[in-house]
Amino acid sequence: MKKNEFSQAAEDYRKIEQAIKFIEKNHLEKLSLDDIASAVHTSKFHFQRLFHRWAGITPMQFLHSLTLEYAKQRLAESASLLDATYDAGLSGPGRLHDLFVTFDAITPGVYKKQGEGLEIAYGIHPTPFGECLLAKTDRGICHLSFVDSGKRAAFLRPLKSEWPKAELAEDKKATAELVRRIFANHRADSSKPFHLFLKGTNFQVKVWQALLAIPSGGLASYQDIAQSIGRPEAYRAVANAVANNPIAFLIPCHRVIKKTGEIHNYHWGPARKKAILSWESPAAISSQALAK
Repeated sequence: MKKNEFSQAAEDYRKIEQAIKFIEKNHLEKLSLDDIASAVHTSKFHFQRLFHRWAGITPMQFLHSLTLEYAKQRLAESASLLDATYDAGLSGPGRLHDLFVTFDAITPGVYKKQGEGLEIAYGIHPTPFGECLLAKTDRGICHLSFVDSGKRAAFLRPLKSEWPKAELAEDKKATAELVRRIFANHRADSSKPFHLFLKGTNFQVKVWQALLAIPSGGLASYQDIAQSIGRPEAYRAVANAVANNPIAFLIPCHRVIKKTGEIHNYHWGPARKKAILSWESPAAISSQALAK
């Protein structure tokens, strides 16, 4: 996506989010496309064009991707794929997330310093899911979060909390290309991987590492992740680590849902989580690939 395409996608997302919230509020009703289009103040025809422009899928495919039955099906299909991935030894750094994400975890000494002496460049940019804040050091991406328009004044608070003694400087030129590559139809150039610089406990880093093995279009439960790291009884601790993921989207915590198929509990809102999962659905991935 080019810069103006990102701006358009971010504008489209506002309508997508409104539609999802309307569907959530009226999930017991048998909604028609006209009902949903009317709720976001647009025509059925424009609604159809909006979805094709945003994710390459039809509104009906979008609605299907939000159903409980669909989520359960994706969980069942992904479980065997996850097992195969871990059995093949693909959970180590450098061979993750379709082979395009690598990472370093900070040492205990650096953790204790709370970012003292570290220079962090950050920028806010449009994405297909609203605005995001990306921050980077010379050792890699250290933060990626979504910024809600109503909370823009406090957008730096989580970053400052993670790295309280670091030197922060706004530098949109340093972060713009990374954002463009991350959200370019959720396809990355595997010859130029993204490198992450993670701050977390050993357990958290292990969970985040496991998340990287969930493929685009796939889903996993908290129990699946706990099982994969050899701690089947620790699914509540896994849920806590997932909730504290400092790098949205690239570390795909949005792909973890309840084993019942319910899509909930996302740091940046359940509507955004559903939007991302719809954008990553097999139908959307196929449509975007064909459009290239």
